[in-house]
Amino acid sequence: MIRNYINKNEIIKLIKPALAKESMPVYLVGGYIRDMLLGKTSTDIDIAVPAGQAYYAAKNLADSINGYFIELDAVNKIYRVVLENKIDYIDIADCTGENIEQDLLRRDFTINAIAYNLNNDRLIDVCSGQKDLNNKIIKEISVKNLLDDPIRLLRAIRFRSTLGFSLSDTIAQTVKEHASLLDNVAKERINTELVKLFGGRYAVEALTEMNKLNLLEHIFPEVTEIRKIPPNSHHHLGLLEHSIETVRQVQNFYDSSVTEVKKHLEEDFGAGQKRLAYLKIAAFLHDVGKPSTWQIEQETGRHRFIKHDQIGSEIILPTLKRLKFSKKHAAYIQKIIKNHIYPAGVVTSDEAGEKAYLRFYRKMGNEVIDLIAIAYADRMSALGPDVTQEIVEKNINGLNRLLDGYLKSKNELKPLPKLIDGNEIMQILNIPASRKLGKIIEQLKEAQISSEVITKQDAINYIKKIAKNITG
Repeated sequence: MIRNYINKNEIIKLIKPALAKESMPVYLVGGYIRDMLLGKTSTDIDIAVPAGQAYYAAKNLADSINGYFIELDAVNKIYRVVLENKIDYIDIADCTGENIEQDLLRRDFTINAIAYNLNNDRLIDVCSGQKDLNNKIIKEISVKNLLDDPIRLLRAIRFRSTLGFSLSDTIAQTVKEHASLLDNVAKERINTELVKLFGGRYAVEALTEMNKLNLLEHIFPEVTEIRKIPPNSHHHLGLLEHSIETVRQVQNFYDSSVTEVKKHLEEDFGAGQKRLAYLKIAAFLHDVGKPSTWQIEQETGRHRFIKHDQIGSEIILPTLKRLKFSKKHAAYIQKIIKNHIYPAGVVTSDEAGEKAYLRFYRKMGNEVIDLIAIAYADRMSALGPDVTQEIVEKNINGLNRLLDGYLKSKNELKPLPKLIDGNEIMQILNIPASRKLGKIIEQLKEAQISSEVITKQDAINYIKKIAKNITG
């Protein structure tokens, strides 16, 4: 059965004859074997060959299949062969140690330490990885292996999210005792694991585990202050628990959505991850501005967090930069945080209607669905004693109408015409490229959305009027 599954893979069918010419053992290793045994489709093909052979095997394979050779890591002897279609690829590495058994014993978890010999079609499982796959447990090969590369502490939680497996007691204890080692791990590696973690179906369980094991603060220092916000009349959960629950509700929104919405959230958003993963990161961080804006009214005892959406979007940027999020991904997360209250405001205001809906659609652009999702999740995660069933139903029904209106009209929404561009604004106002210019362009767009500006002359008159009150 395993042999048939592997030999039906089109990429393996292509590369196996070429590698067979090398007259050496060739092993499929890592995630492909794990996923195959779980019955999952995987294109993540990693190959291990005897020490000192990876370079030659990769070069010869690239030549044999008209592929492209790339040196990924000269020190650790890891090379990539990109197939002729320039999409699929195979990574080839030297075994660490004298043979494949020693290589497997140096890996992170037993479920990732299973190999398949392409020469004789035999499975090699020296760490009982198949048993742990069947028992749905993420188990260490050794504590030493974990501590030798501390990113494995976070990777264990990532597999908790993507597979839904439990952590072994030893891994849990090791994470709890040595979480601080992650502080010195390259942030690019942290980012990779983190985004995959949030992309997992079991992200809530993973975040709950991270909280229990004191790991959250080592990734997001803001959690220390978030923990201090207790439940209140509008929130049945403390702020940290509310933030985690919001992630759950985003997943629920996705699961119950129509195909068009799912397709949008499944869009490749960069780094091989879906838009949904970044939306769940934004969901976890959506109230990050609350601790610094927290007030309790003396007369009513009501908890207030004025402008926490705007402030949260600003204060999270240093953390996103530190964690090496790209400008695109940081801007997206900031946009979701900044506007997470906006959809609820649209559907509950006295002016709710087609005009307000259209303004929201135009203003939020390609993130309309994302923001409706976060508003839905936020509502379903805040069910304090003052929140009646009537309030919840009114909010959710309004958001459903907002979403339905968007899905029906989005293909007919014409982009706003560019009446004047940045260069023209600089010439008209005699100003350089600056933050002031950016603010003017942003306010001009707002004026167009609200139909205050329609013609080019309107735009010229408008920027002249507002320029004197804008500092850069």
